[in-house]
Amino acid sequence: MLLKLFDMTCKKSLSLALVQHACNRNYQQNLDRSLDGIREAAAKGAQLILLQELHTSPYFCQQEQTSYFDLAETIPGPTSNRFASLARELDIVIVTSLFEKRATGLYHDTAVVLERDGSIAGIYRKMHIPDDPGYYEKFYFTPGDHRDKAGTNTAFTPIKTSLGHLGVLVCWDQWFPEAARLMTLAGADILLYPSAIGWDEEDHAAEQQRQRSAWRTIQQAHAIANGIPVAACNRCGVETADDGKGRIRFWGSSFVAGPQGEILAEAPIDDSAISLVELDLTHSEAVRRLWPYLRDRRIDAYSDLSLRYRDQTETHQH
Repeated sequence: MLLKLFDMTCKKSLSLALVQHACNRNYQQNLDRSLDGIREAAAKGAQLILLQELHTSPYFCQQEQTSYFDLAETIPGPTSNRFASLARELDIVIVTSLFEKRATGLYHDTAVVLERDGSIAGIYRKMHIPDDPGYYEKFYFTPGDHRDKAGTNTAFTPIKTSLGHLGVLVCWDQWFPEAARLMTLAGADILLYPSAIGWDEEDHAAEQQRQRSAWRTIQQAHAIANGIPVAACNRCGVETADDGKGRIRFWGSSFVAGPQGEILAEAPIDDSAISLVELDLTHSEAVRRLWPYLRDRRIDAYSDLSLRYRDQTETHQH
């Protein structure tokens, strides 16, 4: 009865849209696909719109090539300003993803949160940087070093907006429960992951499906373990590296999961799509009352989580 009363009197809803599309080597075409998707989503009532990782360019990290640094731009800059203008025009919050040039020779994979008035609510620079076949991101991106003006570490801190506290992370971050947990402990209302992930077409079908299933499952687990919604926006389509040695079929499948891991919306694997869902943010309160993981965490026993590996764990007998 108390839970029912809480939901009836305090319900806070949020209309979220994920814009999934293919990318090519034409900046303007990619930009237009994102802008058109945002307009369509806003026309359907979306208040918060999440875009995929690096959505204005091909996924250039399939190879190491210095000329790709020319794709990077400052923040604020031409692209962030374009999305800021649209956020202001449509009275919405946009989470975009850009290749940031922070300084000469210093680059980041950066998510930018744009407020309804067009201002930058905050940025998040990707922290976990992969270096795997087809995903040579360490060549391009420096991990974020988030600090406030006082020098305090603000990594994995939600970005405050008029719609709530957004726990924005990027792609490879989505595999790490530590990042999701720290965002939650800092008050995130939702976790948002711009993504760019797909299959090596040489892998057999069963392996491809295992990879996609693992990708979705780990993020559903973040939703369950933290009692908050999770949204991941991924690109679709086939992209071939300039040298012809790399080819990734991005598996789309952008989705939103509720605080119990339930799938609320999901895009197709191989086509552009706008996934729109109405979230009840107060549902997290009801779920956490029933599954109080934050209450029962044994923070007194977790200090070794700061170690790379527990090489010399000793058992002391008294």
